Amino acid sequence: MRTAILQGLYKLFPFDLHGDCPVSPARGGIRISCIINFYGRLNVLEGILWSLVQQDFPRENFEVILIEDRGGTPEGRILAERFAAFLPIVYAPLDRQYGLMGYSRNFGLARSRGEIVLFLDDDTVLLQPEFLKVLDSIFAANGSADAVVPHGHASYACLEDRFDYHDPWFMTSRCTAYRREVLQELNGFMSHFVGQEDVEFVTRFTIAGKRSLETDDLDYYHPPLLVPNTRKPRAVGFSFFGLKGRYSWPVWLLLLANCARHAPLILLPARRFKEQGRFGVGFLSGVLDGVRGNKEQLYG
Repeated sequence: MRTAILQGLYKLFPFDLHGDCPVSPARGGIRISCIINFYGRLNVLEGILWSLVQQDFPRENFEVILIEDRGGTPEGRILAERFAAFLPIVYAPLDRQYGLMGYSRNFGLARSRGEIVLFLDDDTVLLQPEFLKVLDSIFAANGSADAVVPHGHASYACLEDRFDYHDPWFMTSRCTAYRREVLQELNGFMSHFVGQEDVEFVTRFTIAGKRSLETDDLDYYHPPLLVPNTRKPRAVGFSFFGLKGRYSWPVWLLLLANCARHAPLILLPARRFKEQGRFGVGFLSGVLDGVRGNKEQLYG
């Protein structure tokens, strides 16, 4: 239903679907580029890197691109150099626009060479040693699929009240793979986004009529939805407000309403609803910051 509404509104009120990153063609014989953006949390990052070390996939056919925020750190570089003994690592410290995940994703995308681009979070863990092999075969067997969405599972579920809410098919950069041609056509992400830049990209992906394929043949772990405060969702709301000059207004309003729709859930007792509601409230606060022209709020 949401797809039909988005595409219908776009036909009535079209706008430019391009992001901010010119994407070069695949090169170097690389089949899969794995892009991971990080800052700190090196002990967490090691989890996804060891997952990639264990992959039963030719090392000459994939690459791992590590983008470290804030211009990089000695510790981050040392970790990248250590894993370079096991993986085809490209370490690239972010040069500017610190804290903006849209720019950071584009920074990694511009340095990638693969025909398939797999975006991963630093706290994602792949569950199968044949993950990349199966991913490659799924794209090869499904020529009409522009993206592949693996099955997500909640990790860190041993929290108080065993909270483990996780949407298994949430199409975000925690673990989603795209054909390079789609990223070229849509020019990657919007660089000004602090967070949920992947949700914005999927909006344009959907409007453009691209097709994603959900598969139970691939599995990964990722922490459940946790919103300890409204700082990040407020930054996300401010980022989405910034689309008002790029989206047509009906689509922009629909997107804002969709992202804020969970705000009333904060009144319900269950933890799942509290977390979702806190995000919605923070998101609305960020939109109001945009309305008021509040540029002094520190985001990230």
